[in-house]
Amino acid sequence: MEHNKSNCPHKAKYLSGKRILPQPIDKNTDITKLIDNLDAYNGGRMRAACHLMRDRYSKEDVTVGLSLAGALTPAGLGLSTIIPLMNHGFVDWIVATGANMYHDIHYALNLPMFRGSHNVDDVDLRDKGITRIYDILFDYEDVLMETDRRLREILVRPEFQKEMGTREFYYLLGKILSELEQKNNLGQVSILAAAYRNGIPVFTSSPGDSTIGMNVAGLELLAEAKGLKDKFKLKINPSIDVNDSTAIVLNAKRYEKGKTGVILIGGGSPKNFVLQTEPQIQEVLMIPELGQDYDINITDARPDTGGLSGASPSEAASWGKIDPKQLEETVTAYLDVTLAFPILTAYTIQNTNPKKQKRLYDRGEELRKKLIESYLENNKEVEQLKTLINKLPV
Repeated sequence: MEHNKSNCPHKAKYLSGKRILPQPIDKNTDITKLIDNLDAYNGGRMRAACHLMRDRYSKEDVTVGLSLAGALTPAGLGLSTIIPLMNHGFVDWIVATGANMYHDIHYALNLPMFRGSHNVDDVDLRDKGITRIYDILFDYEDVLMETDRRLREILVRPEFQKEMGTREFYYLLGKILSELEQKNNLGQVSILAAAYRNGIPVFTSSPGDSTIGMNVAGLELLAEAKGLKDKFKLKINPSIDVNDSTAIVLNAKRYEKGKTGVILIGGGSPKNFVLQTEPQIQEVLMIPELGQDYDINITDARPDTGGLSGASPSEAASWGKIDPKQLEETVTAYLDVTLAFPILTAYTIQNTNPKKQKRLYDRGEELRKKLIESYLENNKEVEQLKTLINKLPV
């Protein structure tokens, strides 16, 4: 007997979406109408990401982590996109490549970068002292070398002479950059300066992998060579960052009974560092937890090559990074971030009220104490590990 498909149970749920019948674009089509009018494929995913920002990330009890990979600050996304989103209260903590934070410094120092072309002779550029990032051009001596010189002068200041994580390092650097913005009447041009003003913690997961880390290493080498190791004491300790970032997520979920969301721009190490907070809570510290509640990925990386940059939220759920019950509140848009991220930010600012800044940097010591408290309370191996550590030679 032929199956009567019209009487299939649950059939309606598959056809419950809005009918594809978009309005024609005209001269009055603004960013909101344009996005809401997108129906399918990555346009549909862009719409879903914007609606997640509007409907979920806009809630006051949602703590939002932002990861930044790829050369975004040289392209001006700090000024156009990231700082406005920070000031709107939709960024509570950041993980960025060291390169993005290094190029962020150029803006606070008022060192220019220029639109150019990717169809150029790179050998000739090198000969002329010009550096290229695809179609961005800037002077090697007047921008790169000058930034390095000014950065080294900052790194030998007294407040930097201790061991710290990148969270504290960027706070100290952001304070200086904020003062430079104001002194030179530049407006808000630096992400690190905006983070300092808004109390937003900034982390770099691999601090040695950038010109900032290279300059720290160079000064350390100089101090060693000249017998000044007792003077230059700056050490970047990534373990501090692992615990401080984990403390942010644990506090939001366990102590404040709120939600957490991530905005993953690009992939790479920053994406993993944001997401690994949950496995750190569950797997290493053995504290009961379920994963991030909301997840927005914007990437041009494919998932089928096995790299993290293109990995889907559902794959992340298998690691405990994303709450498996919340997968309907996740979206991946396979788009160029230099197009998609500004659109996401514009839609968010135009369709949501500003959120109160959580100022999580100011609460660092409090959050770390809560992390330690939960770790000691929940991890059954604590006493065993304590005994093993106690046996180490002094």
